[in-house]
Amino acid sequence: MAGLGLAAAPALAMAETKYLKPDTRNLKLETRNLKLDSRPALLGGPKAFTGKFPSWPIYDSAEEQALLDVLHSGKWGRLDGDMTAKFEAEYARTMGAKHSLATINGTNALYTMLGALDVGPGDEVVIPVYTFVATYNVVVLNYALPILVDTDIESFQIDAQKMEKAITKQTKALMPVHIGGLPCDLDKVMEIAQRHKLPVIEDACQAPGTEWRGKKVGTIGLGGAFSFQSTKNLNCAEGGAIITNDSDFMQSCYAFHHQGQSANVAAYDAGKSGTRGTNARLTEFQASVLLAQMTRLDIQSRKRSRNADYLTKLFNEIPGITPAKIYAGANFCSYHLYMFRYDKAHFAGMSRARFIQAMIAEGVTPWAGYGQMNKDAYVTGLSQNRHYLKIYGEKAMKEWVDRNHCPQNDRLTSEESLWFGQNMLLGNTRDMDQIAEAVRKIQKNAQQLKS
Repeated sequence: MAGLGLAAAPALAMAETKYLKPDTRNLKLETRNLKLDSRPALLGGPKAFTGKFPSWPIYDSAEEQALLDVLHSGKWGRLDGDMTAKFEAEYARTMGAKHSLATINGTNALYTMLGALDVGPGDEVVIPVYTFVATYNVVVLNYALPILVDTDIESFQIDAQKMEKAITKQTKALMPVHIGGLPCDLDKVMEIAQRHKLPVIEDACQAPGTEWRGKKVGTIGLGGAFSFQSTKNLNCAEGGAIITNDSDFMQSCYAFHHQGQSANVAAYDAGKSGTRGTNARLTEFQASVLLAQMTRLDIQSRKRSRNADYLTKLFNEIPGITPAKIYAGANFCSYHLYMFRYDKAHFAGMSRARFIQAMIAEGVTPWAGYGQMNKDAYVTGLSQNRHYLKIYGEKAMKEWVDRNHCPQNDRLTSEESLWFGQNMLLGNTRDMDQIAEAVRKIQKNAQQLKS
């Protein structure tokens, strides 16, 4: 009240009291408006999410300068430049591995490792049914049989308890996947692998930085593959890497990705290692972008993890929404995806498709995720492939189709699975609150929404 005389104070106090006194009429009006505002967006209410999720990729002048430096150097390939080697050294250091090899994409990182193991016709490779089709493709490219293992519905990961039953005398490798940046049950996987004396190739394409018992995934098996495709947490549009602590295995991988030639042999030389190879070399341009992107990787990963933990706490309070289980051995999850299950029984029987539609209207976009790869015509058609029939025979290929029975994955993919993309976890706490509020609004009005 500075500047006012004492005589004016009572009058001002009375005026303040007048304005602070509740206006019942206005309060009723506000309450009525609040009820209108609580309606889901599909029924005419406002969106629950009022912000904007960060776009992807995130970049600045560092990437621009990195590209220009390579351009002006005139050394655009790894055979005459040094940027790829610099990236490999930095990536190995960051991942806690002795060796790293850059490749043109994550698919070729996996393909290279299987090639280095000389996987071929007559061999089997055990993989999860719940994964991107590239995991399947790299096995088929080697004319080996991909053996699909059912999903642990709670974690979205390969059911390690069922892996052992999939192993036969023809099994050449186990290739689990760390879906969404969450680790599979590596303790169980490694126990099975050691008992059967089988190498483990970790498909860690979605999990750079994820840790299992203090070690980065990709360093626990014989080797790990990573993808730097444009949606990934670390990206250069297309690119990949292998990490390993086994020097001999790294030499075999290098030779396979470099037309069968060792690291000490010039591209035009006749020296060879192994009996087959390909060209999966990364360019200097891609390596330079990756080095720039890596300066943000740790900060971004930790932000995703914090937001995911917070969102999980919110979702645990909503009946019918169940975040993916994280196994006890996980120290840190990099969250390429935020995965959760939807139970329509807690939403008046509303279908998952309708729930997705309602969430999109609220400004939040979930995805249904991977489907039933074991039933997809692209995969089942392998049983009629003329090359496979020639190698394995009609009876064996029919039995292969029957072996790929995955009831838990069928349930997960047809009714329950949902994802959020990694960029949504780069928002703030308020964004997570509004995501949860969108779900609550939909659940509260599920009866009206489901029709």
